[in-house]
Amino acid sequence: MKYSIIGAGIGGLTTGLAFEKKGIDYQIFERFTNLSEVGAGIWLSPNALQVLDYLNVLDAVKNQGNSIERITIGKPDLSPISDNPQGLIRKMFGYSSIAIHRAALQKILIDKVPKDKISLGQDFKSLRTISEDKVEVAFENDSRVMTDFVIGADGINSKVRNQIFPNSQLRYTGQTCWRGVAEIELTPDFDHRVYELWGDQIRFGFSRISKGKYYWFAVALDKANGKDDKIKLREKLLNMFSAFHSTVIELIKATPNDKIIRSDINDLKPMKNWYKGNIGLIGDAGHATTPNMGQGGAQAIEDAYYLSNLIPNSPNGNAFKAFEAKRRKKVNLIVSQSWMTGKVAHWKYGRGIRNFILKSIPKNLMNKKMIEMYQIEKYNS
Repeated sequence: MKYSIIGAGIGGLTTGLAFEKKGIDYQIFERFTNLSEVGAGIWLSPNALQVLDYLNVLDAVKNQGNSIERITIGKPDLSPISDNPQGLIRKMFGYSSIAIHRAALQKILIDKVPKDKISLGQDFKSLRTISEDKVEVAFENDSRVMTDFVIGADGINSKVRNQIFPNSQLRYTGQTCWRGVAEIELTPDFDHRVYELWGDQIRFGFSRISKGKYYWFAVALDKANGKDDKIKLREKLLNMFSAFHSTVIELIKATPNDKIIRSDINDLKPMKNWYKGNIGLIGDAGHATTPNMGQGGAQAIEDAYYLSNLIPNSPNGNAFKAFEAKRRKKVNLIVSQSWMTGKVAHWKYGRGIRNFILKSIPKNLMNKKMIEMYQIEKYNS
């Protein structure tokens, strides 16, 4: 049985590695002709790290990333609203979250996937079901492949999803995000800590991702598909966050205009199904979530783990139904909670009450929720 994976992002590459481990035949198809540096930072929580450990790439991730020992939601002056040391999480799982540049993570995964298993310059165009067990995939360069199964791992704007589920809907949150990586040295107090600061309908988060590099993001309410004047972008953000702690100002100043990425925050309205026949979706292609819980990449990584372990025991190799049944409850809960968290963070009124409630949540309850999210089912290697 041959599986054709569309997309060489985090989900597609992790699926390839997971299939490699289980001896499942696959090929990854990627539209870009080279896999160069993309994106900014990503936080990998213990559920993702357990999978990366299982795939024997965790040591490389640790070496190139930065461990997070404290997660703080705070006010613009850095004073905490909710402060969560990660000692209990480390004790339970063996590690806390790791912050890393997306490009570094992608390179780690690419280097582990056999070169002949990745076909570059293959921009997905369409697919056609030939029979009950055969699908033809066509690419924009007019090449075609015949395969047994197709896995859409091509992100939130998935062409695979749009073909098999043309009525699927992206939801705009009303929020836009600017992301960057600042080359800067801050005091040791910031070395192993994530901050997310909630202001007057704006927020700013940051953490170190490697020595001398800090990933940051800024979120504000804005119209969809807005554009920035690149020359004045940094000045715009400095004005927007002028009331925030001086560290925020330093991070923005240390990031060149052309290295700041703007993107609207969308998710995918939960769908009834993630598959149709021999064609299935994973990661953002099937269940894109807002980034407010730091689980987008982690859930794609979990998808790779579960799908690869379900295929060997599935009739005719089609594990999509079992995969969906296994994953739907957890994924939908994360999508829902993340959407709500984003809305609460940007409340116009009642921020004092919001902050009081958040500060009053018992630590053991917070830990319980995190532990539930980070747990994965164990399979034999």
